[in-house]
Amino acid sequence: MTDLQQNVDVPKLPRISVAPMMDWTTKDYRFFARLFNPNVIMYTEMVTTGAILFGGANRHLDYNNEEHPIVLQLGGSNPKDLAVCTKMAQDWGYDEVNLNVGCPSDRVQNNKIGACLMAEPDLVAECIAEMRNAVDIPVTVKHRIGIDNMQSYEEMLHFVDTVAKTGCDNFIVHARIALLQGLSPKENRDVPPLRYEDVYRLKKDRPILLIEINGGIKTFAETQEHLKHVDGVMIGREAYHNPYLLAELGQLWSLAAPDRFDIMDQMLPYIAKRMEEGAPLSIITRHILGLFQNLPGARKWRQALSGGNAKTFADVENAIMGIKEAIKRTEDYLLEKSIVE
Repeated sequence: MTDLQQNVDVPKLPRISVAPMMDWTTKDYRFFARLFNPNVIMYTEMVTTGAILFGGANRHLDYNNEEHPIVLQLGGSNPKDLAVCTKMAQDWGYDEVNLNVGCPSDRVQNNKIGACLMAEPDLVAECIAEMRNAVDIPVTVKHRIGIDNMQSYEEMLHFVDTVAKTGCDNFIVHARIALLQGLSPKENRDVPPLRYEDVYRLKKDRPILLIEINGGIKTFAETQEHLKHVDGVMIGREAYHNPYLLAELGQLWSLAAPDRFDIMDQMLPYIAKRMEEGAPLSIITRHILGLFQNLPGARKWRQALSGGNAKTFADVENAIMGIKEAIKRTEDYLLEKSIVE
């Protein structure tokens, strides 16, 4: 068990979260992302029950205390194993536990994990009931609007109603079906059309449930629009590639947007600490490549820190100086141009 303790309450509405993304939402990314916004809910990568029970709990459950509020997303379909891992998550200090019923990869299908479980709502309900009975923290479900031959709104509603009978009242809905036969996991993130109206309808039909929407959401304006219809918004790839969006979303709580260089001032001690622990610099810098997205010098920033180009702490400091100079040159040019005009 870790000595990490919960240090903030999970914020109430609106619930804005960063989606669980394999190989992306690591603890290094989550620490970085937290610096943009104190209220956004962080999700771990999906962790299977087998990995926790047989692959080393410390390795899979470790996180930084600064990451709160944080949700552990579990993958599995054995109710007893899920209950044990959920209890471990509570003891570890996690704020919530989420069951993955949305991942479309072949690997998880073969182990009866992820989106294929939508075809077995009774099993999912049994899993959720065991998980809820094991802990006091919230247990939620993330799922698709459908899979393969189960694509109608009515079938999704039956799934939600079956699981909700356990007392689970929070559903995060990826507004695409998953075609488990015929599309790759990558294609399942883009090819099936988004059906936001199905998620809106679910909230309208089941107003007592907390319904959050996920899929293809990229801007503050889009988030605002979704919040007119549902209780929360989960953002995936855009929060990774353009993390400053998380700062822009602070407007929902009347928060001032942080300065990008202030964020790096806070990241530098973290990077130094992780390097002292033996972490390769590249596994940390890969998560901060999008910090200056759409700003002058952003390309050189990415080049300086990606592909193993940054080998020392000084290389990171030099990259910061480089983009500061690029932004300053652009500002000076625009100022001079405005004076001439």
